[in-house]
Amino acid sequence: MIRTHVITGSASGIGAATARILRERGHQVIGIDLHDAEIDADLSVAEGRRDAAQKAIELAGGTIDAVIACAGISAPIATTVSINYFGVTELLEHLLPALRASAAPRAAVVPSMASLQPVSTELVQAMLDGDEAAALAIGETLEQQGPRVGFLTYSSSKRALSRWVRRQSISEDWAGSGIPLNAVAPGTVVTPMTEGLLSTPEGRKMVDDAVPMPLNGHQDPESIATLLIWLTSEENTHVAGQTIYDDGGADASLRGDDIWSWNDRV
Repeated sequence: MIRTHVITGSASGIGAATARILRERGHQVIGIDLHDAEIDADLSVAEGRRDAAQKAIELAGGTIDAVIACAGISAPIATTVSINYFGVTELLEHLLPALRASAAPRAAVVPSMASLQPVSTELVQAMLDGDEAAALAIGETLEQQGPRVGFLTYSSSKRALSRWVRRQSISEDWAGSGIPLNAVAPGTVVTPMTEGLLSTPEGRKMVDDAVPMPLNGHQDPESIATLLIWLTSEENTHVAGQTIYDDGGADASLRGDDIWSWNDRV
């Protein structure tokens, strides 16, 4: 069955790979990106998110079967929180009516295994509270302290996004509407965003120390795309609220074998 997919970040990286595979399989893809997409939009601002959603719904004829939100940046700047968190969550909320019109609606987003790295808990909470102005103010304070501290905007945006998925996936809006909502967290993906960092031995060492990937090393965008496509297919009926670490073993390397004992009773 041909399905209609809305994909953000469709012009490059994981989004482009996902869009290409879906089109090769005969599905309709409505891409959203800054340029070179069916819909050119700036998801860093509320107006851009609202306009992009409206145009996507119009192009889809009122019914969207799946949304795959890949758009994001990794810069140590305040705008990162607007694109990576609000540019995902608000867009999905705008698209909910069209998803509910589908017989088999699905949604998936792309945080990162950086969600496991140090974050600003204050910034994460501001995002989860839906307070973009406060989140940007905190992000600007972090940005002013230089790239090392500013990077917390990235990891914090990804942590908040994974937490939002867990919260919303079991809500009336999503589970109550029969919509599986999930996330895929990549390890180090070889894309234009990472190629500069991976081009030197020093850069590769820094990346690999932070994101150890014992299984097959750095990954291509297609390794993420195929999982996103399954999660948003009709085959997925019960996977909900999960951040699946498709990361070559980075999560297991960093967190070890026991992520369950928080609920143990001696």
